[in-house]
Amino acid sequence: MNIKIIALGKIKEKFLKDGIDEFLKRLLPYASVEIIELSPIEIKDDHLIDRVLDDEGEKILSNIKPQSYVITLEIQGKMLSSEELAGKIESLTNDGIGEIVFVIGSSFGLSKNVSERANFRLSMSKMTFLHQFARLILVEQIYRAFKIIKGETYHK
Repeated sequence: MNIKIIALGKIKEKFLKDGIDEFLKRLLPYASVEIIELSPIEIKDDHLIDRVLDDEGEKILSNIKPQSYVITLEIQGKMLSSEELAGKIESLTNDGIGEIVFVIGSSFGLSKNVSERANFRLSMSKMTFLHQFARLILVEQIYRAFKIIKGETYHK
């Protein structure tokens, strides 16, 4: 399985980089994981938010293949347990999906075009997280999902 995570912004904090790198290393036996960091566009006028989201959306969509299964992280998405996420990944694998793309937008969210491209909209929580934390949590949950799928210890 190929997994791609497209995220706006770079991880600056060393402890977050270390955590993400650790889970990427742990994922090696299960999946090929690539993180694509795109530069967010600075918004200097709130009236330009939609236009900036559209511009960011074009950059995001240019990194997604037509056949990829896209999961966007959105506030209004569906919340899944770790077991449900594992079931979703396993089902996609069994259906012959070769690549899952997770998309983490900017602090202003995602463009309508990116949201419409999603095959599934995922909400991590009703709480709000820093986008850098969301990336770490996502990578850990993907790792946990593979451990659940394989019936290996770690999950509990």
